[in-house]
Amino acid sequence: MNTHNLMLIDPHIHMTSRTTDDYERMRQAGIVAIIEPAFWLGQPRTEAGSFKDYFSSLVGWERFRASQFGIKHYCTIGLNSKEANNEPLAEQVMELLPLFVCKEGVVGVGEIGYDDQTPTEDKYFRAQLELAKEVNMPVQVHTPHRDKKAGTIKSMEVCLEHGIAPDMVVIDHNNEETVKDVLDRGFWAAFTIYPNSKMGNERMVEIVKKYGSERIIVNSSADWGVSDPLSVPKTASLMLERGISIEDVRKTCYQNALDSFGKSGQMHESDWLQSTSVDQREKFSDNSVLRGGQTPVVGEINTTGEPGSNIVR
Repeated sequence: MNTHNLMLIDPHIHMTSRTTDDYERMRQAGIVAIIEPAFWLGQPRTEAGSFKDYFSSLVGWERFRASQFGIKHYCTIGLNSKEANNEPLAEQVMELLPLFVCKEGVVGVGEIGYDDQTPTEDKYFRAQLELAKEVNMPVQVHTPHRDKKAGTIKSMEVCLEHGIAPDMVVIDHNNEETVKDVLDRGFWAAFTIYPNSKMGNERMVEIVKKYGSERIIVNSSADWGVSDPLSVPKTASLMLERGISIEDVRKTCYQNALDSFGKSGQMHESDWLQSTSVDQREKFSDNSVLRGGQTPVVGEINTTGEPGSNIVR
């Protein structure tokens, strides 16, 4: 895997579901920053308190855990479309969202949108668009796996209906069927490189060859399923191998994510451009990323994009 020392961003990855050694491998592959959207955990939650604790972990423990490997962690906060169908619980979660969307490291409202495209999903999608507009934050839209094209077009139409500018909206989980509609309407088009169920990196190469790199974003959406937290660097490497210019790779795997979510005012290139001190002796709420017998890494990690950054032990 050769990414020509490019710095990379994975702007959609669910690290809550991943182990700590994934952070180590991601940093060695050139990933300097990630965005973790709030999502469902495989099993429906039954209490608002479980959402509150989950949101707290996204702005707390996960930011710390990533920092211990020289990766900047950001997140988007929202009520996902699947659990929006539990209306009594959704009402309680909506009361929590304003407490979190303006916290440090939150770069948008998301991931929100449609799953089965029910009236209840529509109600809470619209409510969260109004919240995003109120706090002037980008929106990260989950497009449905079923009836994707219609759901994607409806998502964009609803955003416009609520007065959300297209350049403030990242439409995620695109494919060959939806990309032209998204780009033609001026929205950001994100693609998830996920085994079997979404895009593969071979298909991603062909999309960039056909449509170029403007407003196109690559992510992994790695989670608790069969997925790959190195999808972004692997796709970047394949694009370079297939003759796509290094500038187009940089835009699709780094710059476009920074430009879109940077509109939040919470995400800046300077956050990782300078050398970052790593001290794995540090703790968060009396918890460490290490376990008994492991030697802590202490020193400077050079975040200029080289795989296997210079860590002083």
